[in-house]
Amino acid sequence: MAAGSPRPTSRDVAQAAGVSQAAVSLVLGDKWRGRVSERTAERVREAARDLGYRPNLAARNLRLGSTRTVLLVVPALTTEFFAGVYTGAARVAAHHGFGVLLYPSPEGIGPARNPFASAQAALDGVIASSMAADALTAIRGDQLPLIMLDSDPAGSTGSATVNLDIRDGVRQVAEHLLALGHRRFLHLAADIPSWTFDIRARELAERLAAVPGTELRTASAPISIDDARAAAETALSAPGPRPTALVCDDDKLAAGAYKAARRLGLRIPDDLSVTGLDDLALATALDPELTTVRLDAELFGERGMQALLAVLDTRTPTPDDIPVTLIIRGSTARPTPA
Repeated sequence: MAAGSPRPTSRDVAQAAGVSQAAVSLVLGDKWRGRVSERTAERVREAARDLGYRPNLAARNLRLGSTRTVLLVVPALTTEFFAGVYTGAARVAAHHGFGVLLYPSPEGIGPARNPFASAQAALDGVIASSMAADALTAIRGDQLPLIMLDSDPAGSTGSATVNLDIRDGVRQVAEHLLALGHRRFLHLAADIPSWTFDIRARELAERLAAVPGTELRTASAPISIDDARAAAETALSAPGPRPTALVCDDDKLAAGAYKAARRLGLRIPDDLSVTGLDDLALATALDPELTTVRLDAELFGERGMQALLAVLDTRTPTPDDIPVTLIIRGSTARPTPA
């Protein structure tokens, strides 16, 4: 097609192929089988190629009531984990001809302004982390096909939930530390009201309570290195026998715990074993490298998008939790005898 010439239309394709516009729509929409002949279909495709015709996807989407666009609501754009979730989700979406809009909930959690005049008019579905769930009502995302990540399957408002097997990750951490001989534990918990962090606290308490002679203290902090340092320093300085193992809800909390230990003159792992959860790049930047639970963020995003595509196609998503793996490094060891 010459520069400046009008963009070819389906009518032009129909005239070139000697068929109706309806036949062009059937062939180019891949719905021609049983309605037009193979010879006619090939003639339409050849005419479209010769003319350089491309369907008007915007008009098609309006006609079908679909934008092939999904909203991914996350707590923050600066978190390495959720960057991985987006990467996985976008990869699967692109394979199926969908686009993904990434929308962070301001301040990590809480209400969010509606990024669209009407989310329902602009989107086909929503994927949201439980930590950003409060943003859904504000953007009316809970009125669309919705997949919840890291959420209680029994209490979810979504069409389906996709979870990492966090409970098993905490079990692996507890069993590893107990096998090393630790009996005095400090849980450095994320100070965020979220199902995924509630699960971590409950599972750790239950696992330790099943072993006679164990003691568990808890300190809470926002997920930041400085806040974690302050909380860990206070907890480790409290009266009574000091914990020998510090279980952190997140690798950033563990980094704060390292700083607290250094300020108190404690050696890791000789005086204090420390574990994290996520396996961020930070885990191997720490010295000694951090024992932590590896969460496959990209696979998490992939499974979230696959679940949403299944719901949009009226299929039942795969219900199984995504396995996680304990990565044992230099931050854990047997406790030093008192």
